[in-house]
Amino acid sequence: MSNRALLEVIALDAEDAVAAQAGGADRLEVVTDMAADGLTPSAKTVAEIRSAVDIPMRVMLRVADGFAAGDIDVLVDKAREMRAEDAEEFVLGFLDQDGHADLVAVERLVAELEGCRWTFHRAIDRAVDRDVLRKHLADLPGLDTYLTAGAATGVDDGIPTLLAEAARSGQPGYEARILVGGGLRLDHLPRLRAGGVDAFHIGGAARPGGWSGPVDVAAVREWRAAIDG
Repeated sequence: MSNRALLEVIALDAEDAVAAQAGGADRLEVVTDMAADGLTPSAKTVAEIRSAVDIPMRVMLRVADGFAAGDIDVLVDKAREMRAEDAEEFVLGFLDQDGHADLVAVERLVAELEGCRWTFHRAIDRAVDRDVLRKHLADLPGLDTYLTAGAATGVDDGIPTLLAEAARSGQPGYEARILVGGGLRLDHLPRLRAGGVDAFHIGGAARPGGWSGPVDVAAVREWRAAIDG
């Protein structure tokens, strides 16, 4: 197993997944509807991607724009549907109306995942207290990653927070890996890498033609080379 830094690419379909793997992605985040910042894809899409590539994929569990869980029963049904397609890794994360982790929703979904590995996504960047959120979630089974820009406004503003959190790696609440995404640019990489960050997430950066076009192999390769270099 390679110890190289992780590159995760958003895939909307099997074509995206094939291009991302060809460009050097280590993992996919599988979603639909980027106009809503990524919702749960169809079971058909998950099955097609699984058949098309052999890199891991994390499937989004989210049924509405924003960071409220909405109907938890619907989320649980989606989780069961994805598990029936042999999905083994997931992305989720919800806040309550006060900006704290919605532990009722998260714990119910995590119980449904039965130990699968999962990412708490950028809801952390909207939390009223990031440290408290991390400590509330720390003991949940399967949590191994936080997808974060360090700030709600993106990586430009979040780098100091990202570096401070990376420096706390291994402390209570900080055992999960930091996966940086949200306005991430190539010029951010040297400072983040120097600060110990070793996982990066791209969506639009892998699509020079915008979200209406597919993932571009050359764009992913450029990111792969920059991360490795």
